[in-house]
Amino acid sequence: MKLRYFSHSAFQMTTDNGKVILIDPFLDNNPTSPVKSDSVKADYIILSHAHGDHLGDTVKIAKRCSSTAICVDELANYLEAKGLNVHNMHIGGSYGFDFGRVKFTIAHHGSKTPDGEYAGEPAGIIISSGGKNIYHAGDTGLFYDMKLIGERYKIDYMLLPIGDNYTMDIYDAVKAVEYVNPAVAVPMHYNTFPVIKADPNVFKQKLEALGKKCKVMQYGEEIEV
Repeated sequence: MKLRYFSHSAFQMTTDNGKVILIDPFLDNNPTSPVKSDSVKADYIILSHAHGDHLGDTVKIAKRCSSTAICVDELANYLEAKGLNVHNMHIGGSYGFDFGRVKFTIAHHGSKTPDGEYAGEPAGIIISSGGKNIYHAGDTGLFYDMKLIGERYKIDYMLLPIGDNYTMDIYDAVKAVEYVNPAVAVPMHYNTFPVIKADPNVFKQKLEALGKKCKVMQYGEEIEV
């Protein structure tokens, strides 16, 4: 399975059976993304919440590619009304797809669409595919129940915010990694805008001092997971 980072919280997964999954595809108005929405494709789009820097270009990508949007119930209903194929889920639930299994976890944040509609609760996302578990924490503050996620799942890659202001900062993110104990931590949601400026190498250094592995992905970089 391959994982590609577009910057902010936007990732692309390509599974072993060739399915392409986008997570929080904020591309066109993202000043740090190396690609635009018309250059990506998706069989599925998984959303952590509805803020504009996460919902991003979901509608235009999904309409062009006939993608299925996977998200919490209220956001799924909103997208279905815009003509998208959707799969409604909610926090605590999981479901098996042709690429693997998706589970939504809690995240401490908010969620409202760019046009002001209520969009349910924000979420973290665990994707299990090809024998790997990838945990995209979404926009969230630190919470102790992350420890339960680490106990329930052997997380191979944890994608987590470090940018502060709207989410965890570096110090809380380090504690989150201690709670979950993933094989590899990948920082996200930083340096897109001045208000979330952070140095991912400081995060990496702090984790390595604890014996934890961190991968700082460059914008546009793709790795094998």
